[in-house]
Amino acid sequence: MRAKTKTQLGLIMCVTALALVSCAIPKGDKEMGDTTGKAGGVEGADLKARLTETQYAVTQLCGTEPAFDNAYWDNHAQGLYVDIVSGIPLFSSSDKFDSGSGWPSFTKPIEAGAVSEKRDDSLGMTRTEVRSSLADSHLGHVFDDGPSPEGLRYCINSASLDFIPLADMEKKGYGPWVPLVAPAKEGEPSRETALFAAGCFWGTEGYFRQLDGVLSTTVGYSGGSVAFPTYEQVCTGSTGHAEAIRIDFDPSKIGYRDLLFHFFRMHDPTSLNRQGGDMGTQYRSAVFAVGGGQRTEALGVIRELGGEYRKPIVTEVREAGPFYPAEEYHQDYLEKNPGGYCHVDLTLAKEPLIVPKD
Repeated sequence: MRAKTKTQLGLIMCVTALALVSCAIPKGDKEMGDTTGKAGGVEGADLKARLTETQYAVTQLCGTEPAFDNAYWDNHAQGLYVDIVSGIPLFSSSDKFDSGSGWPSFTKPIEAGAVSEKRDDSLGMTRTEVRSSLADSHLGHVFDDGPSPEGLRYCINSASLDFIPLADMEKKGYGPWVPLVAPAKEGEPSRETALFAAGCFWGTEGYFRQLDGVLSTTVGYSGGSVAFPTYEQVCTGSTGHAEAIRIDFDPSKIGYRDLLFHFFRMHDPTSLNRQGGDMGTQYRSAVFAVGGGQRTEALGVIRELGGEYRKPIVTEVREAGPFYPAEEYHQDYLEKNPGGYCHVDLTLAKEPLIVPKD
């Protein structure tokens, strides 16, 4: 528990029916730091109660909804397409195109690790099935007849997705993905986002806000299954959320790779569910990937740093879910309360960062 309190420590080909095929759970080796798996403990009866009949049949029973008769095949609005089961972002409207198939089609996922692929020999043909990595729900199939440069067509069932319009992304917790959905226009400053968890977010923010190239920081909660949690709820450890920080940065001044090396320097990535005097899963070490290959880059840095520590790195690396800003009194806490509790050596932020070459 905290030495000082912050208060008191205290989400078919058919016309009249769904055509179903078998759903085998994909298997594969996991890399160090890779924590993909069933999301949030939302299974079975919980899913049946939360999803519509079609959503359940598509995501859990590998159903396929009718072409040209589904929610998003002709949707041209800007926004984010997230997994209907876990809420993890899967595709951006900027990668959507009209394939003429009658289903939503995308050139690529928003983050490579957000989806997994497996061979599908059903219906007398061989295809490549696409599943959401975290929730392991069926999404659709991927084909090699898409537009250049990727040359791929991710043909996805609308029933497996929830669409978050651009105008609603911030208020629904998907603000970190806005730069991917609506990139900066010519002449506007570039902006990207990183999401980290490194123990108490007071000290984590106090460190990162000192770095050149960091445009803004926001502390909050991410990695769990409860929407818009309070601090008191997160402190119980029952929400699955970690105290996290959103870092908006200018990639022309500081790169994501540099931010990762700062992240691993400013806390102990070998300490499981504990930083300083704070204990519990809400204080775990985590990198939540926000598209653009961040998960791959984070795993690469972990491999590079593996020999630098006496114990294994236990940092969780996974695709990010919604980020919920914490209560206002937590924002810039150490600026408002210079004597507040902090597990971080803030002077490290001004020390030169030694980063190996790519």
